[in-house]
Amino acid sequence: MKVMTGFGMSRRLPPLSWLRAFEASARHLSFTHAAAELGLTQAAISKQVKALELHLHEPLFQRGPRSLVLTKVGAAYLPKVRDAFERLALGTDELFGSRRSEVLTVRAAVGFSVTWIAPRLIRYRERHPGRRLRIVSSIWNEEFDRERFDLDIRYGRGGWPKFRTDRLTWERLTPLCSPALPAGTPPLGEPRDLRHHALLHVLGYEQGWATWLSAAGVEGIDPGSGLQFDTSLLAFEVAASGGGVVLGRSSMSAGVLASGRLVAPFELSVEVEEAFHLLSPLDGREHADAAGFRAWLLDEAAAERPAGPG
Repeated sequence: MKVMTGFGMSRRLPPLSWLRAFEASARHLSFTHAAAELGLTQAAISKQVKALELHLHEPLFQRGPRSLVLTKVGAAYLPKVRDAFERLALGTDELFGSRRSEVLTVRAAVGFSVTWIAPRLIRYRERHPGRRLRIVSSIWNEEFDRERFDLDIRYGRGGWPKFRTDRLTWERLTPLCSPALPAGTPPLGEPRDLRHHALLHVLGYEQGWATWLSAAGVEGIDPGSGLQFDTSLLAFEVAASGGGVVLGRSSMSAGVLASGRLVAPFELSVEVEEAFHLLSPLDGREHADAAGFRAWLLDEAAAERPAGPG
């Protein structure tokens, strides 16, 4: 049996414009009415249908002086073409058509989505049953696309123009590692022992190992050495496997600490200015569900806020 590749299928598939012309002509049994529906001339519709027939090597219509009649092949082909268009329309509407009117779409960093939003999301569903929500994960703080997203969650120091900004977290940096690492060889009993281990970095954060090492009073360690990753989730996995020591941000490390997969080898945690913020565009009409989601998110953030934050 010959397997048709995607390239082979694309070569056999007629142009969609020809198929549209055929479907409209078959529905109206008139090139003139099909042309009016599609905003083309009668001659253009007739030419596209003829091109489709030549492509398929089969006549699809019997042409009379003032009428069209589907051939047996045309009548058999019509429901297949119509079904393909209906499936394409339904798929397009499912993914794109209802987003602006029905589905609140929130973009958030992938690590924050998994470690902070996901465990709390059931409470949003309980507060707002039946509300539709789409969370789209991002890695970098790319430019906000107002046509694709309603709200954005970013990490930084704040100060984003043209956005209402609500702070969600108050971060502390704490080194985390595999439970086997502190008692292993080489040792990891005090901060200066970090010179013997790989430092794991997450790209996109301004405050990291240099901040923590300075607070710990440790010199002689290159704060930029080690391995770099684009998400905290990946860095956590490498640390859990014994591949190094990662700086955990308090908003995202609670779960992995509670599971016992990572431990904090030192008592020192350092408060930083960076945090996760909810960004709401100030221009344009706000999604109907945005205020409810914001209120829920800020309630969750307030419950997690430490006493007397900096």
